[in-house]
Amino acid sequence: MPYAPADTSFFTRRTLIFIVIVLMHVGLGWALNSGLSHRVVSAVLGPIETRMIEEAPKIDEPPPPPPPKIETPPPFVPPPEIAIDIPMDAPPQTAITQTTTVKPTVQPPIQPKPAGPPSTAPRVDPRRPPTKPEYPASSRRAGEAGTVVLELYILPNGRVGEARVQKSSGFPRLDEAAVREAKRSWRFIPGTENGEPVAMWHATKVTFNLTD
Repeated sequence: MPYAPADTSFFTRRTLIFIVIVLMHVGLGWALNSGLSHRVVSAVLGPIETRMIEEAPKIDEPPPPPPPKIETPPPFVPPPEIAIDIPMDAPPQTAITQTTTVKPTVQPPIQPKPAGPPSTAPRVDPRRPPTKPEYPASSRRAGEAGTVVLELYILPNGRVGEARVQKSSGFPRLDEAAVREAKRSWRFIPGTENGEPVAMWHATKVTFNLTD
């Protein structure tokens, strides 16, 4: 197969375009570095001036006056109607009243109920007088003496149901001896109400004397 020579015109045209593009890039880079582009922009647009505009001060305006106050008129109240009744003069009338006199009835006097027998207090039975309490030997040796006042609860049968010291002799042993003797052997005539024997409190004295 015979060898065909290459088309040299195509390569020449292509090479020329490539060289032009490279030269354009080189020229643009030189223009940027040398400040030629800045002078071209200044010649076309001219110098750029910047001015500061001060803001005008605000003037405070007074507030508007309040709206006028309108008073509401009071509601209409009609006057009351007053009616006056004038009595007519009536002719005098004669009134006849019948009066009957009634004599008061006399009530018979209330008869007081007959009083029952008077109440009586307990008292000593003369047939069985209270015996003297036994004198504690230790109190006699210690020289203890005195008077004790006892409160006795006399039952309807005359026996002593309860005994307590109303006023002490000053010595507990003497007080205990008097209480013990009263509850053990003393007998009384019981007190009465309306003639019937009832339980009552009765006070009596017991004296302890060293000479007894």
